[in-house]
Amino acid sequence: MQTQIEQKLAAAIACKHLHVENESHMHARGEDSHFKVTVVSEQFSGQRLLQRHRAINEVLADELREHIHALAIHAYTPEEFSERQGQAPQSPNCLGGSKFD
Repeated sequence: MQTQIEQKLAAAIACKHLHVENESHMHARGEDSHFKVTVVSEQFSGQRLLQRHRAINEVLADELREHIHALAIHAYTPEEFSERQGQAPQSPNCLGGSKFD
């Protein structure tokens, strides 16, 4: 799933930086269904955060519908990413709460 996400985002968005992290191990069930994406692109210039997230959600619509339970999105312009010293925030550990537990 991680490779599929990387390939689809790279094909759809001209990324200066793309990092997809499988965070499933941090969650209650541990299945391959929790991911964090960091996408840096000039395409995001002039776009609000919501527009950036919608663009990424559109690319991954099938995966979100069928396979991905949670997707943390960090979408930046190159300037914004540089201001963050090339780092996206760390995701918190899951506190549980799965309807399957």
